Amino acid sequence: MKSKINHISSLVTQNVMFVVLIVLVVVIAVLQPTFLSLRVLNDLLLQNSTRLIIACGMSFILIGGGVDLGAGRAVGISAVIVASMSQSILYPRLFYPNLPELPIIVPILIAVLACTVIGVINGILISKLNIPPFIATLGTQVAVYGLNSLYFDMPPNTSQPIGGIRDDLTFLGSGHLGFVPVVILIAILVIAVCWFILKMTRFGRNIYAIGGNKEAAVVSGIDVQKTTIAIYAIGSALFGLAGVLECARSGGATNNYGNMYEFDAIAACVVGGVSNTGGVGKIPGMIAGVFIFGIINYGLTFVGVSPYWQLVVKGIIIVTAVGLDVRKYKKEK
Repeated sequence: MKSKINHISSLVTQNVMFVVLIVLVVVIAVLQPTFLSLRVLNDLLLQNSTRLIIACGMSFILIGGGVDLGAGRAVGISAVIVASMSQSILYPRLFYPNLPELPIIVPILIAVLACTVIGVINGILISKLNIPPFIATLGTQVAVYGLNSLYFDMPPNTSQPIGGIRDDLTFLGSGHLGFVPVVILIAILVIAVCWFILKMTRFGRNIYAIGGNKEAAVVSGIDVQKTTIAIYAIGSALFGLAGVLECARSGGATNNYGNMYEFDAIAACVVGGVSNTGGVGKIPGMIAGVFIFGIINYGLTFVGVSPYWQLVVKGIIIVTAVGLDVRKYKKEK
């Protein structure tokens, strides 16, 4: 009997975030049964699709023992770049009045590439110049926001919200393939690729090794500098993709897109079992973390709970989850 209790206790501890997720859904459904509907599920998936992609990028960085405080600003600059180059030529207020209509893949690639460069810079600052990730990414966050604001303020736009986005871009954010939204399919594909990289490749194992013990990783022959640069580049590329999809979903962009998204991503990852000290974390746990906060935001609003109480619930969940996972981190590392 005692062994069964210990087994159940261990099982709950190992899967605490999924238990919390189930409890949240059950409580909200009891208070408001219509919460368990396809419409609500669709809304939750749509609202959290880009946040899942951002959290995937943040997972790589956190597991590798780093952090990126500029994720939200990367989302913002990506959204502004792709919006500025994807307007319909019939729109009366064009960012580039003389720019011909480009194949939609071109502005998408430019936006994602710009963010990838930001990630490479972060990786170089951290791995080659030994600047702490917190400071390095805080500095690039401020610089990227400044550059984005300068770009956004260029004439003839002069800091006006960018609109008139072409249908072939908005299709990615609001279109459907069959009955499934395209943005959800993209998020699922990104999650699958990230899971495969972390679980099945040598590069993924190297990320865990660096996050777990950088000195041991060096001794084992891992090129820590190149791997760290690659980690930040991949993370920022995913932030850039999320920015493209945010623009596609909303049909426009401003320089304030993505503000504070990095803190939501970090919280979701940590609550989902990704160690903030590196070396531990799995994609399924991260997904649970994103949806826990998604359900808090959507579900508690759905039943009429004050936004201030929602913040209290978020804080309690973060502290409780991290506390319960401390033993698990020690065992796995």
